[in-house]
Amino acid sequence: MTKQIQIDPDEEIGFMNIDETDFASFSLGERIRHFEVEGYVVLPGVISPEQIERLHGELADVPMKHKDYSVHQTVSPDPPQWQSRAVAELIANPPVIDFLQTLIGPDIVYTLGAFQRTHQGSPGISMHTDGQPFGSSIFTFEGSSPRLVRVLYYLQDLTPERAPFRLVPRSHLSFHTDANPYLRYTSHPEEITLCVKAGSAIIFPKDLFHGTHPNKDREARELIQFGYRPAWAGPVQPMEEWDPELVATAPDEAKPFLQSLNTTGETWKLDNKPKGMKSEAPGINASRWRYQ
Repeated sequence: MTKQIQIDPDEEIGFMNIDETDFASFSLGERIRHFEVEGYVVLPGVISPEQIERLHGELADVPMKHKDYSVHQTVSPDPPQWQSRAVAELIANPPVIDFLQTLIGPDIVYTLGAFQRTHQGSPGISMHTDGQPFGSSIFTFEGSSPRLVRVLYYLQDLTPERAPFRLVPRSHLSFHTDANPYLRYTSHPEEITLCVKAGSAIIFPKDLFHGTHPNKDREARELIQFGYRPAWAGPVQPMEEWDPELVATAPDEAKPFLQSLNTTGETWKLDNKPKGMKSEAPGINASRWRYQ
């Protein structure tokens, strides 16, 4: 029987609006529309029970450090893809990459890897974005990329007690000053909560306000977090590159995504009528939401 524990009342959210959307029934077009309009989509069952078991084994003894606001919220100080072959292979996970290549295009840069273990007693993560246009002390210059996607893989079921994910739908679309990406909020009256099954991935853009509820469950909640962006969407300042020796030992299927973190299509001088302009671009078709 699950044992609930007390959380500091100042850290309690006080309400929970659980999203009951049947994401498993979505077509490709419906997934794209939900991501672009609502600001998130769930891909259920994209890692198998066998993969989860392997990930648990390879990540069990990975060094962890706790956050400044709680000893119960821990993260790996080093990218987990260099500590676990199973995590490295997950970079090229076919069902997720297939979706991302339709969503953002074929040339994709992997920008971030993190492993998080949220123990019982951990307070919720405050509402925040992962994108800061001028960089920040938390997200370095990775968050300055003009297009950036997060993929969260969950290794346990998210229950209402086990630090489920929460977000403010459509907040990534707002031009209001309340959507300043450097702001943080304790909660929001229109936030919703996602309680997904182990093996599912939650995908959202960098500008979406999101966080978690506290972990009141006896079992820790573990997730693997990845970042991806289109190759053209480089950061505003140079970032430290992946160690080339580590990239050389990565799985072959992951190497195309482990390109330079400073890859960019940045261009200052433009022509009003450049040569070779195309007259079609499926990625901005209004009809893309009708993909089957």
